[in-house]
Amino acid sequence: MAVYLDHNATTPVRPEARQALLDAMDRGGNASAVHTAGRGARAILEHARLSIAKSVCAQPNDIIFTAGGTEADNLAIEGAVRGGGVTRIIHTVSEHEAVARYSESTGLPVELMPIRRDGIADLDWLKARLAELGDKETVLVCLHAANNETGVIQPYAEAGQMIREAGGLFHIDAVQALGKIPFDFAASGAHYAAVSAHKVGGPQGVGALILACDAPFDVPKRGGGQEKGRRSGTENVPGAYAFAKALEACLADADKWKQIEIWRDQLESELQEMDPNICFLGKSAPRTPNTSAICLPGWEGGMQVIALDLSGICVSSGSACSSGKTGVSRTWASMMCEKTAGCTIRVSLGWNSTEADVEAFLKVWSAEFARVKPRLKEIA
Repeated sequence: MAVYLDHNATTPVRPEARQALLDAMDRGGNASAVHTAGRGARAILEHARLSIAKSVCAQPNDIIFTAGGTEADNLAIEGAVRGGGVTRIIHTVSEHEAVARYSESTGLPVELMPIRRDGIADLDWLKARLAELGDKETVLVCLHAANNETGVIQPYAEAGQMIREAGGLFHIDAVQALGKIPFDFAASGAHYAAVSAHKVGGPQGVGALILACDAPFDVPKRGGGQEKGRRSGTENVPGAYAFAKALEACLADADKWKQIEIWRDQLESELQEMDPNICFLGKSAPRTPNTSAICLPGWEGGMQVIALDLSGICVSSGSACSSGKTGVSRTWASMMCEKTAGCTIRVSLGWNSTEADVEAFLKVWSAEFARVKPRLKEIA
């Protein structure tokens, strides 16, 4: 059986979420119907909405269920542009493709906020740019709470205060932060935030957009007017209920995340002992407890992933959401030279990870490293 260490791509469904999914499916009903079955489905949906809202310090009416984090990101940008009169978008160079690509599709000017060598967004640059733009433009700033490829946690609350004081709008992609670190939407200063079920042990294909009460939001009416007209389409009641139960379980499992951080740090320490040239991207910055971006100059990341996979270890060499793309991660390339960035892999632990998983990774990686080590100087 494979050792799965790619939880930032997706994490296995928690038993609590699996049971919730089955229970809601057994109940059936369309949440928009007025008969008994429909009212039952509506009750389940609203229970899920209330639970998720409590988990992120938001109001139930602030939660819009979506088909995932990507749709939530897209919906936030679209709603802000149409409803808030946005004339310019700023996001980090390391932002998720869901934000980067949709921003480009709006036809508005898009500026890239630089990140420092440790992966933290350059808020001094942002403050100066917002001051330069003044009240001449309405700016939407997009910033992830935690990066999916390094785990680096951004100072999003500080950014939120800065953006609001400048009269801008603020969207947080909280997909990788949710469940791993405390995320208080009310304290973040954000107008919008995106979250996703399958990163916390819920099913794939369901997420949510969180709206602040003062967030301008307008999207075309594309269907039957569900979610108070903000996102049409029959709601995924089983998915939403499973999302809520997964998040509840995730937040109740704080001790496991502390243990995961210990295992992650041990993994990095043992790798460093094998070769002092190994570095860990973002290690000097705050990180989510489960993520390690491991770089060994001279050993191409894609080749590491293949070698590990052949021995039953699942890791990645970048974001799983860049399907079909070749080349080096934009995040990693912005933190070091592109050639070196290409020698990076991501290991991400999750709720069902064990110490034995970490030991298995280290055993296989060290064996592969011993095999290629004589050639690393030639490759570098």
